[in-house]
Amino acid sequence: MEEDTKPLLIPDGGGDESDYGIMNIQFSPEDLKCKRPFHVEPTNIVSVNDDTQRVTDEASAMNKRIHYYGRLTSPSNRAMIAPDHVLPAPDEIYVYSPLGTAFKMDGCTEGYGKNSSIVTIFMIWNTMMGTSILSIPWGIKQAGFTNGIILILLMGLLTLYCCYRVLKSRTMIETSKDTSNWEFPDVCKHYFGSFGQWSSLLFSMVSLVGAMVVYWVLMSNFLFNTGKFIYNYVHDINVTDIIPGTNGSTRVICPGIPSDPQPDNNSETLCSANNSDFESFEMWWGKSKTVPFYLIVVLLPLLNLKSPSFFAKFNVLGTVSVVYLIFLVTMKAAHLGFHIEFSWFTSNKFFVPEFRILFPQFTGVLTLAFFIHNCVITLLQNNKNQENNVRDLSIAYFLVGLTYLYVGVLIFATFPSPPLFKECIEQNFLDNFPSNDIMSFVARMFLLFQMMTVYPLLGYLARVQLLGQFFGNVYPSIFHVLALNIAIVGAGVAMAIFYPNIGGIIRYSGATCGLAFVFVYPSLIYMISLRIVGKLTWPILITHIFIIILGLANLIAQFLL
Repeated sequence: MEEDTKPLLIPDGGGDESDYGIMNIQFSPEDLKCKRPFHVEPTNIVSVNDDTQRVTDEASAMNKRIHYYGRLTSPSNRAMIAPDHVLPAPDEIYVYSPLGTAFKMDGCTEGYGKNSSIVTIFMIWNTMMGTSILSIPWGIKQAGFTNGIILILLMGLLTLYCCYRVLKSRTMIETSKDTSNWEFPDVCKHYFGSFGQWSSLLFSMVSLVGAMVVYWVLMSNFLFNTGKFIYNYVHDINVTDIIPGTNGSTRVICPGIPSDPQPDNNSETLCSANNSDFESFEMWWGKSKTVPFYLIVVLLPLLNLKSPSFFAKFNVLGTVSVVYLIFLVTMKAAHLGFHIEFSWFTSNKFFVPEFRILFPQFTGVLTLAFFIHNCVITLLQNNKNQENNVRDLSIAYFLVGLTYLYVGVLIFATFPSPPLFKECIEQNFLDNFPSNDIMSFVARMFLLFQMMTVYPLLGYLARVQLLGQFFGNVYPSIFHVLALNIAIVGAGVAMAIFYPNIGGIIRYSGATCGLAFVFVYPSLIYMISLRIVGKLTWPILITHIFIIILGLANLIAQFLL
């Protein structure tokens, strides 16, 4: 009896860290009545009354029993749900959000969280605003200026509608089942059985691993340029670029079209420096030959941590980085001015036509740029006003599309043509600014640090989804985790060496995972649910089959162009 009176959460103290269930990575307030995720790892409690909280052995054991019994039946069967009297008080309940923060539950209103609409909108905006923003100007160049703007608008509307269908997918299921705690993979499993479950896992892993590969390529790029800037500054080296570019204080370069043979580093020739020292630096600081390997020393150990929640504290850097990029683009545009000429179907030496046959490359990038479908239910469940979910989702998509338009249009329109060509716009538009550019150096530093803190979180999500499904434990052993992380890191290193094209990686992974989560599953589930209740009409059928065909064509076109 004495042990029954002990609190489930106690101040910082000893005790081993315990593994927690796979579903704890996503916050569903309804779980207070079903999965009961009141136990999180000790390091997952972030800034709770300025004291680090620890979970007792009793709480850990009870949590494991609740998760065990909860998995004996389907999520819709409430027979094995733990009764209220065995749970801690509401003020002792903590849950772990998908954004990497542990929240203390101070009580919920009708099972929902307390995020206002404005917080929910910017949470979705911040989640969607990833590395794709760096490739938007390149995508506009591939599609053509006018066509690129149209595609951003159309893809934004199409992905918003499909995201709406994902959000409403649970409510379309027959009322005899309780779907309040379901995620989209649960809906897929309901309609398609084990195939839906495992295929959704596969495509989710494609999006995660694709993002991690893009991160590795970008981190290698940013680390290389940051190191070169610091080396030149410390050694007081004056450099003259051999890469074609403009003159003046706002220099823009064209790395893809060198005027003379150049070394692997796309670097500079010295005006005044010790040539032997510089050659040694060039040998050990190569953009594709050495720097990708240096990252392994830092990031591989971080991937093997049981809980990466410490890095979630730096999530705000994502917002800061995007805001700074917008500031950088605005300042560069103000200095460069507009350089644009409309040529509708033919190209000339300096400009590209308004409509180009390469536009599917941009649709692949945009599929990932607007991708949030696998976690939109989780994000919106914590919205205080559930009746505003559709409105808030629409506003978030509008802001994301507006940000992409602002960055993409300004970079493309102000790119100095002539003397340079619009074809010079790189897949990462920061590569069009030299390594000694101060504003670009600050942007690369911001993005490098942000990506190094987000990368372990992405690796943890991949571990949760893959190892949790196969072994029922997100950390079965250090050898399982190490093997998975080596495979993921190896893919990133290989791409950074042999295919360091982030636009290509983004469009392939975006079109692949988007085929399932954006185009096929939402449309199929909607049609099947309407057919079950006898409300499927020919216009709805034709429209959603057309959406599926668009997704399939989007994927096939990535390999043809």
